[in-house]
Amino acid sequence: MKTKSISISTAFAALLMAGAANAASVTLYCSADEAWCQLMARGFEEETGIKVDMTRKSSGETFAQVKAEASNPKGDIWWGGTGDPHLQAAEEGLTEEYVSPMRDQLNDWAIRQAESAANRTIGIYSGALGFGYNKDLLEKNNLPVPACWKDLTKPEYKGHVQMANPNSSGTAYTTLATMVQLFGEEGGFQYMKDLHKNINQYTKSGSAPIKAAGLGENTIGIVFMHDAVAQAASGFPIVTVAPCEGTGYEIGSMSIIKGARHLDEAKKFYDWALTAEVQSRAKDVKSFQVPSNKSATQSPLAPDLSQIKLIDYDFKKYGASDERKRLLKKWDDEVSTLPQ
Repeated sequence: MKTKSISISTAFAALLMAGAANAASVTLYCSADEAWCQLMARGFEEETGIKVDMTRKSSGETFAQVKAEASNPKGDIWWGGTGDPHLQAAEEGLTEEYVSPMRDQLNDWAIRQAESAANRTIGIYSGALGFGYNKDLLEKNNLPVPACWKDLTKPEYKGHVQMANPNSSGTAYTTLATMVQLFGEEGGFQYMKDLHKNINQYTKSGSAPIKAAGLGENTIGIVFMHDAVAQAASGFPIVTVAPCEGTGYEIGSMSIIKGARHLDEAKKFYDWALTAEVQSRAKDVKSFQVPSNKSATQSPLAPDLSQIKLIDYDFKKYGASDERKRLLKKWDDEVSTLPQ
């Protein structure tokens, strides 16, 4: 009897292992804030029973990973992060064409993002670029209140400004592309060179500069404005600024990775992530972007894009592979190598 019992138990365990191996799963690459990424991953698991293996990296890093894995894809779906690298991934054939049944519920700008990429990506949120400052540190260091992009290049701010590296961060690439569109290429790169003199650190993540400012480790962070609002909402002494000259903006995007091993599950996540109910959860983790679903609710603290001077950001041009590579190389060659 004992031998029979052991054999039955072993067989049952084998069946459980086989079932676990065949259980539905999806590998998610997430380029939003960690708390929002966790909310999406755990929420999808709970509602569908599909296991989510989530990795959080900035959008530039995720693009590099998707490209490196192109011959043997490990990820299934890439959610969040600025649209430019998503557009580049689409152009390079790294993502799948997909038209969601949720599409008719989305704002026009989200659909335009999809159309410009032959339906290989779609807009999930939008947010304006700007900066934030720690008002306590500003007063402590007797610094004037900055209101414009060009204020940040003034000598008195030397060592007080932080931004991410545009090679790893979609936020920082949007900053670079914004300056080129605001001031022309020559003027934009001169601005980046002048700003470089005041930078205390180029971070890997786009939101890191304002988080450091919130903790009192940095004075001014160049970020999307919703990230600055999130720090203020968490009780840190951060003031959000919409620069006087005008500014660029992002269309945060979502893409299914070409050759996804779990394509059906990736499509289910894609459709789920576009629902009003799911997009309305962003405010629960202090993410204050404008959602792409027209029926989603956002926090009253979210920046009002209609009140911000936005440039006519050329997503198609600055999301193109050749243009993105060219601008990043020029920044590497002409800006990052300069002494500070």
